[in-house]
Amino acid sequence: MHNFLKNVASRIRGLYAIARTFKYELSSRKLVSAYLANNQTKKLHIGCGDNILPEWLNTDYYPKNRNIPHLDATKQYPFEDGTFDYIFSEHVIEHFAFAEGLSMLEQCNRVLISGGKIRLSTPNLRFLVDLYSEKKSALQEKYIQWASDQFVKNGIHSDTMVINNYFRRWGHTFIYDEKTLRFALEAAGFVDVYSCRINESADIALKNLENTERLPAGFLQLETFTLEARKP
Repeated sequence: MHNFLKNVASRIRGLYAIARTFKYELSSRKLVSAYLANNQTKKLHIGCGDNILPEWLNTDYYPKNRNIPHLDATKQYPFEDGTFDYIFSEHVIEHFAFAEGLSMLEQCNRVLISGGKIRLSTPNLRFLVDLYSEKKSALQEKYIQWASDQFVKNGIHSDTMVINNYFRRWGHTFIYDEKTLRFALEAAGFVDVYSCRINESADIALKNLENTERLPAGFLQLETFTLEARKP
């Protein structure tokens, strides 16, 4: 009887997931069509969370409101080749295994126009390595104290605790360094890969996109590196 009930519950969860996916896809198609019809310059924001950008097609895996289309960043994107001029994604790719991240970048390359640009911001492995060094800056010390109070919560303020928490928390799966993300972008077909600071870019369409307000001042730049690249 116990196994029977478990099987029934499993099937119900499966049907619920199918129904939820169908609902997402139906509403998402309408939102995407409306966006593409009403915007000359087409810009795709992957994994928007609370950071809703004007004039971008803001998407998320679990949309927080009915005006945001559902998008699984690791699967085939429901867009034609060469649809978008720009793509932006902040603190998303680290939630996927490396192979899934590469799949994401390949899809981004496919749906960009020739000459289109991608901007990625993601946690920096170098940040965690430097956090473990004996000589720490005042900002690093402040970060360790803040992260310990916010997330570790065992009374121990230490770099080891904070680093372990960072790798395991928030669904992080693969933390990149710049050379590895650069390699992945180039493997996906991108060229002219270059580094930027948070909210800075030579392209006005890619300026002031990162959500710095979600962390205390200076912390997002401390955690993060940003790369831009172009589709040939």
